[in-house]
Parts: sequence; structure tokens; C-alpha cells
Amino acid sequence: MRQGDSIGRFSLAQGHPWVAVDVVVFTLSQATLQALLVQVKDGPFAGKWAFPGGLVGAEESLDQAAERELRERTGVQEAHLEQLYTFGKPERDPMSRVVSVSYLALIPVQGITPNAASKYADIRWFRADRLPRLAYDHDQVTRLALQRLRAKLQYTNIVYSLMPSEFTLGELQEVYETILQRPLDRRNFRKRILALGLLKQLKKKRRGTHRPASLYAFIRRRPMIIEMV
Repeated sequence: MRQGDSIGRFSLAQGHPWVAVDVVVFTLSQATLQALLVQVKDGPFAGKWAFPGGLVGAEESLDQAAERELRERTGVQEAHLEQLYTFGKPERDPMSRVVSVSYLALIPVQGITPNAASKYADIRWFRADRLPRLAYDHDQVTRLALQRLRAKLQYTNIVYSLMPSEFTLGELQEVYETILQRPLDRRNFRKRILALGLLKQLKKKRRGTHRPASLYAFIRRRPMIIEMV
């Protein structure tokens, strides 16, 4: 939750729980995993960084509130978005009693222009492994989000949500290695990923200073349970 929501922090009744969402937005840029952070504008955490979020509207579901926050901050209409965990310690927000449901969102970086609007002092991408000390309990949210992403990368196909529409196998492997933080054998990775039947080879190649590389695309861009690596 942030100061500047339609219901301001100072108008929240003390002792009465309010429900909010916080959205951990990850992307891949310059071969690093990046997280989108906003700078808190007012209150005891003014100047500190946090994940974007806000109060759930009276007519909204939790998912709708998370989708709205993601759309307002990034312009993304559709993305992989899943619920992480509910944080409800009474002391997590010094201003009021707020229960926050955290979400994990994965988006490709191409064409994204983060928007702080008037709600936040600033908005920026940060390396996920070099985040500043965060407001509220968002350091704990970070650990959980990274743990969830690394786990799901190994038994689902959610990597598609971080990839552009076409890519090389080398670029795909680099994404796995970046997130899992370990090298993968090139031959075994390619053999495994192609055997899963998730990709289609396109009739064009990526040309550059090295030998032309074949381009691929995901056959289906929707979540599936499957042993990836």
C-alpha cells in the first residue's frame, strides 16, 4: 500500500485491517534480472524504495487490483501474474493495519516505459541481486519472489513471459543461467529444451559478427507444468 491511493493513509481507521496488493515485477535486461521499484512519496518510509502496490478497491478482486497496478506502472495489459503470499504482521505498516497480498509478475522489457504518475516520487528498474533496503516487509517479499521464480523455472515453461517473440537458443539458455545463477551445459540444454516440444524453429536467422543463429518462438505462450531443466 502507498500514500496517494484513493483512500489516503491518514484516513485509515487505526486497528481496522485494510487489504492491499504489492506486485513484484521482474524482467530481463542487459543479461541481468531486473525488479521494478517505486520510491515512496510520504509517510515514515518517504524516500525509501518498495514494490508498487495499493489498496484493493471495493469492487475489485485481489487479482484485478494487482492487474491494475501492473497496468498503471508499466502499460502491460497481459502478463504472467501469480499470487505469492499474504503478509499480515501488525507492525509491517507503521501508519495503519494493512494486510498485503503479494504478486509475482513477469514481463519482457521491450517497449516498457515505467510510469510513477503522481502516486510515487520515482520509479526505476534495479538489479534483482542488488536491491536497496526496501520499505515495509518488502525485503522478505523479494526473497520469496526470487525463490518462487527459480523453483518454477525448473518445472514450468514460465520463461516464455520474459522472452521476446523470437530468440536464439543461446539467448534462452542465458535467461535460465541468469535466473538460476549457475551455468548449464550447452549441448544438454539444447537437447532437453528441443525434446520438450515447446519451441518452433522460424524460417530466419539472427545475423551478426558470428555465425548466423537460428531463431525460435514458443508454440504456446501460456503456463504449463513441465520438467524444463
